[in-house]
Amino acid sequence: MQPCSPNQTQVTEFIMLGFAGVQGTYLLFFMLFLTMYLFTLAENLAILLVVGLDHRLWRPMYFFLTHLSCLEIWYTSVTVPKMLAGFIGADGGKSISYAGCLTQLFLFTFLGATECFLLAAMAYDRYVAICVPLRYGSLVSWGTCFRLAAACWLLGFLTPILPVYLMSQLTFCGPNIVDHFFCDASPLLALSCSDVTLKETVDFLVSLAVLLASSTVITVSYGNIVWTLLHIRLAAQRWKAFSTCAAHLTVVSLFYGTLFFMYVRTKVASSINFNKVVSVFYSVVTPMLNPLIYSLRNKEVKEGLGRAFTLRFWRGQ
Repeated sequence: MQPCSPNQTQVTEFIMLGFAGVQGTYLLFFMLFLTMYLFTLAENLAILLVVGLDHRLWRPMYFFLTHLSCLEIWYTSVTVPKMLAGFIGADGGKSISYAGCLTQLFLFTFLGATECFLLAAMAYDRYVAICVPLRYGSLVSWGTCFRLAAACWLLGFLTPILPVYLMSQLTFCGPNIVDHFFCDASPLLALSCSDVTLKETVDFLVSLAVLLASSTVITVSYGNIVWTLLHIRLAAQRWKAFSTCAAHLTVVSLFYGTLFFMYVRTKVASSINFNKVVSVFYSVVTPMLNPLIYSLRNKEVKEGLGRAFTLRFWRGQ
């Protein structure tokens, strides 16, 4: 961080304003977000457990699904516990150190970018399964799956390095009130007393590159899938093929819809309150909905959950 001028004090911590407009209903919002967070943890842990223990689900599609569940758990855990502490006024609940703020920003960006790449890898898996099924075993081997997953995590880790480094070079001399419930780039840039033009441009380009690269893979994959489905004569076979990727397509629509809105912009902030609502949707609501979408729209996952929760699985059936 660049030093402040002699008559200014360098910021060493930030105060998270959170949802300041809901005074008097903090307990209600605390219970709501706590329930959603615990539900998200339970859902994703259930998927990890079922896929890990049921050998019938040891296939590439479910391998990627377990990675997605891990991401959802960490993704929400980066922001929600701190937000909950702020609701109940716990000691230090609303404050976060400068280093802690940058760490939270790094982890949130890292996990979000990794999810983008992972959804692209899952789209490729569905493309091969539907469009070239006879070559599925060779094109989506276990070695390929591990390499794709490793590439997703590596690319996700590299994504925030330059943006967070540039953020660390900005000067923050006060005020230190972050009008958000976590350390996101836009509200932090609004507090900086440095020229944020370079940082804002890099954020835009990095976000655009991640979203365009991953969404291009998804679009091309589903374009080929649709083309293949149109050439299937029997409606029953067409629907059966489409049903294998319906859950993934729904998750992609929810996730990318909010991310394109939030991050591919050049302004630091347009409507802060509306941005908070959108942020809640993709950082809390979507991770809670994703396991439901996969379990409700996927017959094999439902059967696996049924075997686990009726204990028939444990009896060797």
